[in-house]
Amino acid sequence: MTTERILIVDDEETLCEVLKLNLENEGYDVDTALSAEEALVLDLKKYSLILLDVMMGEISGVKMAKMLKSDVKTADIPIIFCTARDTEDDMVMGLNIGADDYITKPYTVRNVIARVKSVLRRTSGKKAPDVAAKGRPNVLKVEGLLLDMEFKRCTVDGDEIKLARKEFELLAYLISHRGKICSREQILNSIWSDEVVVLGRTIDVNITRLRSKIGKYGSYIVTRSGFGYGFRD
Repeated sequence: MTTERILIVDDEETLCEVLKLNLENEGYDVDTALSAEEALVLDLKKYSLILLDVMMGEISGVKMAKMLKSDVKTADIPIIFCTARDTEDDMVMGLNIGADDYITKPYTVRNVIARVKSVLRRTSGKKAPDVAAKGRPNVLKVEGLLLDMEFKRCTVDGDEIKLARKEFELLAYLISHRGKICSREQILNSIWSDEVVVLGRTIDVNITRLRSKIGKYGSYIVTRSGFGYGFRD
């Protein structure tokens, strides 16, 4: 079995070394980079997960995350933000970019390891529901709205639409359960791990962004106040 490889990007060298040592003791292959610039010259496709500091040099962790999520080759790499910025707006921003978790400093090594294991369990080998076009079991299609689950690509009437990881997963979940209302709890348990701190408005923010991005098909996403969300037939 291939060992999962983790990249730590943080400008605190001592912290990088401590995390590297402890994660290696857990059986992971670990590399470190002291800046986003240093990380971006690496072959990022080989990593199973990136631990990313937010406040760094000219290229912040937020900017690096946006760069990764906008590139099809790296868009699916899970990201955990590690940062001293702990306001609600900071956490919502990080999750909306597509981060899989958000850990605030100071943190314990034990907490980081638990979060890493949780995210890797949730993302490694994760398969999307098969709802699809004949001969294409990895495609979800509703009229001109198409999600290619293998290549993580969304098109609307033939035009590719850029979706953040969580937006893509949320849309896939709703389409695969089309014709029924899914409760907020069901959506959170499927798209966000129970171990991740998820703010109450996170789903609402992602739903709003999805409706805007998928054009006329945004009206297919329905809200039932007090019950949850669905995708109409």
